[in-house]
Amino acid sequence: MTDADTGRAATELATFITSLSADDIPEEALRLAERAILDTVGVTLAGAAADAGEIATAAVHDGAGETTLLGQDATRPLSDAVFINGAAGHALDFDDVALAAMDGHPSVPMVAPLLAVAEREHASGRNVLTAFVAGFETQCYLSRPISPGHYEGGWHATSTVGVFGAAVAVAKLLELPQARVEHALGIAASMPAGLKRNFGSTTKPIHAGQAARSGTTAALLAAEGALADAAAIDGERGFFDSYRGDGQPDLERLPELGTRWSLLEDGIDVKKYPCCYYTHAAIHAASQLADTHGLAAEDIDDVAVTASQGAADALAHDDPSTGLEAKFSMPYLIASAIARERVDLAAFDDERIDDQPVQSVRERVSLTVDDDLPYDSNAATVEITTRSGERHEQFQAKPPGTHDNPLSNDELHEKFRLCAEHAPDAVDIDGARADLDALRTLSDVRRLLEKL
Repeated sequence: MTDADTGRAATELATFITSLSADDIPEEALRLAERAILDTVGVTLAGAAADAGEIATAAVHDGAGETTLLGQDATRPLSDAVFINGAAGHALDFDDVALAAMDGHPSVPMVAPLLAVAEREHASGRNVLTAFVAGFETQCYLSRPISPGHYEGGWHATSTVGVFGAAVAVAKLLELPQARVEHALGIAASMPAGLKRNFGSTTKPIHAGQAARSGTTAALLAAEGALADAAAIDGERGFFDSYRGDGQPDLERLPELGTRWSLLEDGIDVKKYPCCYYTHAAIHAASQLADTHGLAAEDIDDVAVTASQGAADALAHDDPSTGLEAKFSMPYLIASAIARERVDLAAFDDERIDDQPVQSVRERVSLTVDDDLPYDSNAATVEITTRSGERHEQFQAKPPGTHDNPLSNDELHEKFRLCAEHAPDAVDIDGARADLDALRTLSDVRRLLEKL
């Protein structure tokens, strides 16, 4: 980096963010944002009843406030509600991902702050969508110079990059001027945290809650006049420099904001299975092989899975003892896909982890690294050998539900319904889904929150 480069990132982002209007955003991008928010709200409703959601709610009990807890007949002060809803949104590992954000989960650190601040400000759905797009583009912009070294170095991008998305989304919704947005970004640069080492524990979803809350705090501090160094992102010992992993930050990789839309070109991938995304291609391949060849648990002699080094790094639990660990276990997930013919929310109930049919297959599943795959590839090959000696193999380049092969509207709506049915308290499922589908038409987002 040169002295001329320092401060460039915050200035470019703030200029783009403050000048952005819904009219500037391609129609398809607005629709993708609507789908992402619908999906994130759905998984948050279900996550409120999961361990991490319940723990976050119990730990933050400062009394009622002005902000809705999604799926719960309760309110909390804004900052607490943002943390609780953010953690609940990631509690099931069912929320969306984006390769351009270092395989992070881009929506979950933004949706909780957006809905909370929109509730306080009586913001329109159109303004929420605009702020979402601003935050998403920010996360992808900041990921490029340090990817994949940042993720390889052990950082969880959902939290470390998501905090900037949350800060920008809130700053945009509050219509902060350019100088205040630059300071919000600089403040956020002192807040990234989240270790991959905690994958498979309650702390992983807490990463999303802390990113949501910290980003919101950064924007609110900036709104009140807090100052940050202009080069806190791209200067010496700034965010890029400190979080780069091996190698040097490459500012030449910064995209042209407002010309190249990451939301359109890189996209958001919606999860079909509630577990680590690095397993989805393998789950899909194993399911198709089992279905095509009529394979059951008792038929399996060996299952060999090859995937990327990124998958191997993330999937640390070959022999899981809890549902959270099972979400990061290739052997368990492949076994569930074959023995149960599905990988659904119930597959991660703690008492089901040691089901005998699943256990019998799990012991026969191995994961090895394909060195020809890029570090962060989601591709996988599954080879099943039966007890009768038959061999069946399938390569799956991408998981289902990717940006270029998205879940249908019916599939997305069904996922929302299944998730909403798991909420701790009653939800107007059909009414909420209709409002989320037409979010851009809502003059006040409080109408939606009354149904959640």
